[in-house]
Amino acid sequence: MTQLKSLIIGKVQEIPPGERKIVVPFRGRAGIGVFNVGGIFYAVRNICPHKHGPLCTGELSGRVTTDSPPSNDGSFISLEGLGEIIRCPWHQWPFEIATGRCLVNSEVRVATYPVKIKGDDVVVKYNVTPSHTKHSREIL
Repeated sequence: MTQLKSLIIGKVQEIPPGERKIVVPFRGRAGIGVFNVGGIFYAVRNICPHKHGPLCTGELSGRVTTDSPPSNDGSFISLEGLGEIIRCPWHQWPFEIATGRCLVNSEVRVATYPVKIKGDDVVVKYNVTPSHTKHSREIL
């Protein structure tokens, strides 16, 4: 049976939509980033699985979409989901904040943690026992 612990990160109003709060230490030196994406809170580990960069300090972005190949005249390119993607500041690897999924290597994920709002508090839940999984190894 997995035992979960809770950590109060701060107040809801301290992390407005489009912003983040990085908490160090959290289960080691790396810490976590807590993101407010359109009023929904997410937490991800502050280590990029690619080369162990400080992921949560990276640029927030979205997905580029197009209605046809960009080489076609008249193609429409747009940016969707602004603030839903974090890019590692070291090598620009993009990760979905909500799922931890890497957008350039489907085998790679960054650890995510459930976030609950209790009253005005932002609370992150985590396992008491650390798990050693694929997202903790270096990817070339």
